[in-house]
Amino acid sequence: MSISAELTEELNILTRYNLASAQEGIKVHHTAAPELIAAVKRLHSKGLVDQEDGGYLTGLGIEAAEHIQKAMIILTD
Repeated sequence: MSISAELTEELNILTRYNLASAQEGIKVHHTAAPELIAAVKRLHSKGLVDQEDGGYLTGLGIEAAEHIQKAMIILTD
C-alpha cells in the first residue's frame, strides 16, 4: 500500500495538533496552499475535525492524531 499525496497532507495536518490541550485548534486560512485547504476539508468530511477550515479535533480526530503522532515518534527516533 502506497501513501497518496492527499493522505500525506492529511497526516501532516493531524501531526500539527497539540494533543496536550483540547482548547487549541488549527485555522487554515483561505490564502493557504490549495492542497492544505483541500486536506482540511477532507478531514472535516471524515469527521476528524469540527470545521471545514480546521477548528478542533473531534473524538475520532483525537484518537487518529494520537496514533499518528506516536507513530511519528517511533519512526523518527
